[in-house]
Amino acid sequence: MVYADESGDHGLTNIDIGYPVFVLAFVIMKREPYIDAISPALQRLKFAYWGHDQVVFHEREIRKKLGPFSILADPTTNDDFMGDLLKLIQDAEFQLCVSVIDKARLKEKYQTPWNPYEIALRFCMERLLVCLQAHGQSGKLVHVVFESRGKAEDQELELEFRRIAANGANWGYLKRDFSYCRFEPIFARKDANAAGLQIADLVARPCGLHVLRPLHQNRAFEALRPKISAGGWKWFPP
Repeated sequence: MVYADESGDHGLTNIDIGYPVFVLAFVIMKREPYIDAISPALQRLKFAYWGHDQVVFHEREIRKKLGPFSILADPTTNDDFMGDLLKLIQDAEFQLCVSVIDKARLKEKYQTPWNPYEIALRFCMERLLVCLQAHGQSGKLVHVVFESRGKAEDQELELEFRRIAANGANWGYLKRDFSYCRFEPIFARKDANAAGLQIADLVARPCGLHVLRPLHQNRAFEALRPKISAGGWKWFPP
């Protein structure tokens, strides 16, 4: 299974100088660890702090302590929760492919730059393919789960996804044969209580912050660093 989520917006008109990047992350999980360990671990964490498992983890709400995460306004609770969440991420068995698009550089380097989302998707799909090849997944059906962003946006993304999967979006010197696997996109609602989507939501921003402030302490990224698949990191333009 592959779960995808992004951090930042892909617009090039009004770039946020505080966070001028668009990040797309692919979280790649084997089914057995996902079913037997990752999903139950996330449920246990929710029961420990809320007494139920209907809370949906979103990085922005956790960071800003919104909604059910208002309990994190208490410093002790916040420290305990963040420590437990970090351990969950460290213990979870998954691999990570990340594409970070520097939007300001993209505009400077190209007169008519492509959509950052489409660029990031292509890079993540390339790195996913390499990971699948390394694990001998020839001919397998691979679902990639995206968080739904609206009917029009989902249709546009699905079109580009299928174009890449059909080898219709080759550009640059590197040509990948995506017919190695069968790729199928799935779009899930934002409030879907899927462990994989929630983990994907949590990992994207730390990767963006690492690029913007590489010398700053970033415990979340350090927990993710060992999970980045071989060649699974792309920062563009370099």
